[in-house]
Formats: sequence, structure tokens, C-alpha cells
Amino acid sequence: MNTTTNSFGTLVDLVQRQSDISLVTLAAGVLLLATSSFLVRSSSDGRIVDLGGLPVTTAWKFFSKRHEFMMSNLKKAGGLPFRFRVLQHRVVAVVGHEARKVFFNEPSLHFTEGYEILMGGAPQLEDINIDVKADGMENVSDFIKRLNMLLRKERISETLPVFLDDINRRMMDWGKEGAINPFKEVYELVFQMTVRMATCHELSQDQESIRKLASLFWDIERSATPTRLLLPWLPSPSKKLNKQATTDLYLLFLKYVEERRVAGADSNDPIDILIRNGDTDNAIVSLIMGVTFAGVVNTGVNSCWALLYLGTHPEWRTKAVNELKEITAKYSTSQFAKEEPFHKTLSTIPLSAWEDELPTLDLIIRETIRLSLNGSFLRRNVRKEILIQNATIEKGDFLAYSVADTHLNPGIYPDPEEFDPGRYEKGREEDRSAPLAYLGWGVGRHPCAGMKIAKLEIKLILSMLLLGYDYSLVDGKGQPTDVIPTPDRNDIQQARPLGDPVYLKFKRTRD
Repeated sequence: MNTTTNSFGTLVDLVQRQSDISLVTLAAGVLLLATSSFLVRSSSDGRIVDLGGLPVTTAWKFFSKRHEFMMSNLKKAGGLPFRFRVLQHRVVAVVGHEARKVFFNEPSLHFTEGYEILMGGAPQLEDINIDVKADGMENVSDFIKRLNMLLRKERISETLPVFLDDINRRMMDWGKEGAINPFKEVYELVFQMTVRMATCHELSQDQESIRKLASLFWDIERSATPTRLLLPWLPSPSKKLNKQATTDLYLLFLKYVEERRVAGADSNDPIDILIRNGDTDNAIVSLIMGVTFAGVVNTGVNSCWALLYLGTHPEWRTKAVNELKEITAKYSTSQFAKEEPFHKTLSTIPLSAWEDELPTLDLIIRETIRLSLNGSFLRRNVRKEILIQNATIEKGDFLAYSVADTHLNPGIYPDPEEFDPGRYEKGREEDRSAPLAYLGWGVGRHPCAGMKIAKLEIKLILSMLLLGYDYSLVDGKGQPTDVIPTPDRNDIQQARPLGDPVYLKFKRTRD
């Protein structure tokens, strides 16, 4: 009885600290929990550890501090998988090489269903009662099919100079010198490119709409509180924020889709491509929302962290600059290259060279992703019982696998917290020292369909900053710092640095 009372007390404390719910609503929620939930005692049968406790309070940290929750409980489980509940669902966290192979390769484990309940922060039309399954967007394969239409090599090659024009225009707004917070200004560059790549010319030129778009995306991210995800029936402020932001985002995109449909434009803009494909307005908006979210989150995080790491590792920065100078000299055909804007010179580099002839940048990006990728991969068992680590995973169970079990594992990567792109070079190849030892671009049955465009966008941002600017890291007072920041691994979407913000003090050296 005391354990149950303590669990409810913990719930009350957690919810009140969220500042996300009224006392009346809280009382109603606790009453619902008292009549619908049950206390599960912590236990272990030698194959799996059951965390026990009241499901809501046990799982709360999974949604508020996921990295800490996963790592602390994996440590307590002593190498065994552990199990807990989210609402009426069972979630099993697995660990180790053998579990990793099953997790990423077993056909019974469904990718999208794994994220539907356990992952907040992504815009979903279902949250505003719009079902796009009848519009041909039933599963991830429908999404990828359309994404591949937008990412044809010919189209990206045509768009590459426009990307560079966009980046240069936004960077010119910074001025000749000053200081920027990369997790703001660099994210704006990524939003610009992603909108260009996923929507249409009109929206990509509308700076006010892009600012509104960014604001709505971060509203949706902020709405992914434990209260909304664990107590979805409660009318909390975060639930209202999510619904309003998703509605506004939908209407913003829908406006441009409807305009392009009426205009009947025959262009290579993504919206026109999807209209010609026969997709409905809602299906197009759903795809745009998904592409924009994935592009901004992944490319934004890695661009910011690559710049921070290069700011504290001059040897790798020098290697990257020299590599970019060499490839620019190789492909620049203009006799006026020294006089023309340098982003125009960069636009003469063919797409194939950006993809295949920048090995140093590839190493830097690979190591940046290893260190900045956080959270957990998620799946749901939708077919049959399977065994992982001698534990039975029943049909309907969810699975979680912590990225840190691989990327921060000293048995795979010595000194795992250190930024060391050389660990992937021939002779070391630490990412091949164990099965599926690198998870950065997806592995097994679900590789990242947007890997090439994401790497390209990161390389474009790095090239513009490394060749066009001198920059150094400073603190909030403008004082130089050589402290290497550490990602907040509980910050699933942005992985901002722990502690005080770090800024890039810059001076533009080329026009």
C-alpha cells in the first residue's frame, strides 16, 4: 500500500513540475489512473528484468530524460534486457551485439509503428484528425517511394547552385563580423535548404513564412512533454499547443499546394512533381511535413556539431579547408574565379564530386554523427513471438535500443567521448570492429533514404563557413573558450550543448 501511495505521490510531483496541467485536470487524471492502472512489482526471471512500479511514473523519465533512463536501467539490469509499460503497452529495452543484429534485421519488427506511440516531437496529421492512409500514404515504403522521386540525381544537380545561393543570402544577413548561436542561425540555413528541397520556389523565397514554419516546428517539439505522451486524454497546455501548431503548419503548407495545383505549373518543384504523380493535397502536405522534420532535425544537429568540433580541433579543420581548396581549384573553370563570389565558384563543383571526392569531410561528418546521435531506436513486434537475449518478445511488444550501447561503447570505440575522425581510416576502422558497429545512417532493413541529400547539405554549410569565414568558439560573454562542448543526450531533437550556450565568433573573409 505504501508503494502505491508513493507512486501516486511521485506522479503528482512530476506532473506539477511540468507546469503543464491544472490541479483540477491533475485530480481527474489521478482518479483515472487509480481506477485503470495497476502496480507492477519489480522482478527478474534471469532472462529479463521487469522494472515494476506504476506504469506512468516508471516510464516518465523515458520521455523526459531518455538517455539517462535507458543507460541507468541497462546498468542496473546487468546486461539483461529490461521491461516497462507505457500506457497499456509493454516496452522491452535490449542491449549487446546479438540483440542489435536481431533488432535491425528481424522482419517482424516494424519501423513506423515503433515510433507512433513512443516518440513525440514530429508533426503528425493524425493529431488533427486527418487520415492520409486512404490517400496512398499507408506506410514507410509509400513515403520513401515519393521521397526518391524528389531526390533524383538530376534534380539535385540542378538545385545545387540554388542551395548555395540560398546559403549565401542568409549568411549575408549575419553581417561582416559578429557572433552567432549555431543552434539558431545554422538551423535557419538548414530550414532554408530543406524547404527548397521539399516544397516550391514561392515558399522557399518567402522568408516570413519560413520563419513562421521554423517557429511552428519548435512549438511541436516543445509540446512533446511526458504529460501529453503519457496522459494523452488530459487537455493539457502541451496537447493544445501541439494541436494548434500542427493545424497552423498544415494550413501553411496546404496554401502553397492549392496554389500550385490551381496554377498547373509544369516545373521540377517538389509540389508540382507530387501533383503530377496524382497525390492528394493531404498526402502532399503529409510528405512535406515528414521530409522537413527529418531534414531539419538530422542535418541541423550534425551541421552545428561539426562546426563546434572543428572549432576545437584545428588539425582537422586545416585538413578540411585544404581539401575544399583542392576540389575548388580542380573544378573551377572560370578565369574570373578569384573575382566572382566564392559560392558561385563552389557551384561549379559537380554533384558527383561533392558526394565522392571529399573523404576528409566524410570522416568528420561520420564522427560528428557518432557523437551527436542520441536517444533510442524503436520498433514494434507486429507478427510473431521472437527471442532476443533468451527473452520472449511477444506480438505487440515495443522494443528500444539505445544508440549509446554502440556509439559510446569503449569496446567498439576506444575513448568514445573523444572527437577522432581518424578512427575510421584504413588500419583502424573501428566502425567495423563489431557487427553493425555504426548506426548513423540506419542499418539492416531500414537504411536512411535521405543520406545523400543530408550529407550534401552538411558539406555545403561546412564549405561556405570554412572557406568564407574565420571563426572561433566563444562563451556568452564573448570570451574565447577551448572547452569542447558535450551534447545533451537527453535532448532528442537538437542535442544542444550541456551548460551555457557556445557561440561562433566570425569574420567574413570572402565575398
